[in-house]
Amino acid sequence: MKQFVQIKTSIPGPRSKELLDRRKRVVPQGISNNCAAFVHKAEGALVEDIDGNIFIDFAGAIGTINVGHSHPKVVQAIKDQADHFVHTGFNVMMYESYIELAEKLTTLAPGSFPKQAAFFNSGAEAVENAVKIARKYTKRQGIVSFTRGFHGRTLMTMTMTSKVKPYKYGFGPFAPEVYKAPYPYDYRKPNGMDEKQYTEYIIQQFEQFLLAEVAPETIAAVVMEPVQGEGGFIVPNREFVQRVYTICKEHGILFIADEIQTGFGRTGRYFAIEHFGVEPDLLTISKSMAAGVPISGVIGREEIMNVSQPGEIGGTYAGSPLGCQAALAVLEIIEEEQLNARAERIGRTVMNKFQQWSDRFEQVDGIRGLGAMCAFEIVKDKTSKQPDKELIGSIIREATNRGLLLLSAGIFGNVIRLLMPLTISDDQLHEGLLILEESLEAVLSPQYI
Repeated sequence: MKQFVQIKTSIPGPRSKELLDRRKRVVPQGISNNCAAFVHKAEGALVEDIDGNIFIDFAGAIGTINVGHSHPKVVQAIKDQADHFVHTGFNVMMYESYIELAEKLTTLAPGSFPKQAAFFNSGAEAVENAVKIARKYTKRQGIVSFTRGFHGRTLMTMTMTSKVKPYKYGFGPFAPEVYKAPYPYDYRKPNGMDEKQYTEYIIQQFEQFLLAEVAPETIAAVVMEPVQGEGGFIVPNREFVQRVYTICKEHGILFIADEIQTGFGRTGRYFAIEHFGVEPDLLTISKSMAAGVPISGVIGREEIMNVSQPGEIGGTYAGSPLGCQAALAVLEIIEEEQLNARAERIGRTVMNKFQQWSDRFEQVDGIRGLGAMCAFEIVKDKTSKQPDKELIGSIIREATNRGLLLLSAGIFGNVIRLLMPLTISDDQLHEGLLILEESLEAVLSPQYI
């Protein structure tokens, strides 16, 4: 029996349908939406729409609410800040919360060296500024990102992003001096290779990339997601990450960890790069940093961060007081509620369930995860591994109609990724997994396909 989900109407319900009609008139179709309902209230891992339907949230605002919707501490922090002032612009009149947040994050970020932090608005803006800082420090222009990587939708970050549709098609020309390097994808490695052979092969491909595509002496930075998010929750081999890092050190290239989706407890650490035993020169953050309040940041070595002169980085809303206070509350919540350990427990539960589904369904394969950052692929069969994007759409629609919010991902659009709040209760987690299982049963049954 379901305890939390309540579906009173079809999705979308009548009130949501009215808003959809209004939306079509005034909002461009280029702004997508995963669920056709409109939210009324959200708390913890539950979302209620304006028609009274209650959903369990396995999408987490695309990984933005690791501490849950409307956590009381975050809400109170925002209210308290608003009572004093909403915004002054840090570059006009400063405020203590910016300094306190920088102090805490530079302590938490990996690296046994002095660090500084600068705050901005969005994840893409953090990546843009990390690129600016890297170029300023190294006096080089080249930027290397990776196949299937996602870094944003601005000109620079769109260029760095690998997936052509929907992110790049028709939006060129793109920023110059950006190069794509190979990134491991163990599930789709060449036939006949074991994991060790494949890792060595990918490392060799990266080394050859620096001979065939771009000279390392011209590269300012390599930007890597420790786990690819939009690319399909692809977890690289530790040896590959360490080798790329070593190559960067050998050639004076900065190593930038893009932790925008992986940060703040999602993988069982504050930052996913901690799993790989390297200390990035720069680290970009956003999403779950402030539980939904727009803010982002770059953390890095003091000598690198401090190279920019006054006015060269920043922005009108950069490091907003509301965002700083919300982020400070998030850090308290992660510590007090032990969410890093919670992420590991969630991940074990989810991966066990994924394995059961993979054993049961021919179309469920490629299960993978790090902490609570877990995913699986939908394929036509396990032998061909041919991606089935159409089935993914059917599964997500079925899950939505049953009261579960889900997201797809991957270069082929055939990956189901889970980003539930780390504060989700065990009962909510199990109910959400039950709904996903029922959705798989409904869509993958012989009469459906």
